[in-house]
Amino acid sequence: MSTVSSPGTPEGMPPHPEDGTRRSFMKQAGGLLGLALAPPLVAQAERLTAFSNNIQGATDITLRVNGQARLLRVEPRVTLLDALRERLDLTGTKKGCDQGQCGACTVLVEGQRINSCLALAVMQQGKEITTIEGLATGDELHPMQAAFIKHDGFQCGYCTPGQILSAVACVSEGHATTDDQAREWMSGNLCRCGAYPNILAAVRDVAAHSAQG
Repeated sequence: MSTVSSPGTPEGMPPHPEDGTRRSFMKQAGGLLGLALAPPLVAQAERLTAFSNNIQGATDITLRVNGQARLLRVEPRVTLLDALRERLDLTGTKKGCDQGQCGACTVLVEGQRINSCLALAVMQQGKEITTIEGLATGDELHPMQAAFIKHDGFQCGYCTPGQILSAVACVSEGHATTDDQAREWMSGNLCRCGAYPNILAAVRDVAAHSAQG
């Protein structure tokens, strides 16, 4: 098969990118796209490389959980969820989908709800972490815990810790002023039993009392 050279292209040399063919156009477009994407990818790779060089293997970290400093030794890849459950024996935080979709692992970090299965433990040092075990004050339940009992906001109870912590944040965020709003802002927490009407009633009850001061 003979090679057709572009005008001005020396014999035996590959076609010049500007020969006007569709293949050359795709090569040019791909090259430009690669150049556009390269800087952030390179930068990210450099950051990850630097991080892995700084932290290798298990390391000692201190997490402040429910008002107490807890020392533990974990590898950098350990999630906050696993650190809480497997290292600190705080099993009230449940492991559900392990992909940040069901909300069973919700905890509060600096008062904000997060999916602990998607957070690395080493990155939570210096932050105040609240789990379901730390929500009550002594023998006095948190108002949201009491409201869940009052309105029977649980059936099997597996999702309940995550639901309660998410509900606490939902009210403090001011996102529970209407039923629709509360449903929307609680939609990240799934209940396999379908106890949503009772959960909603508990959230709205606490929100109403909070609004009254």
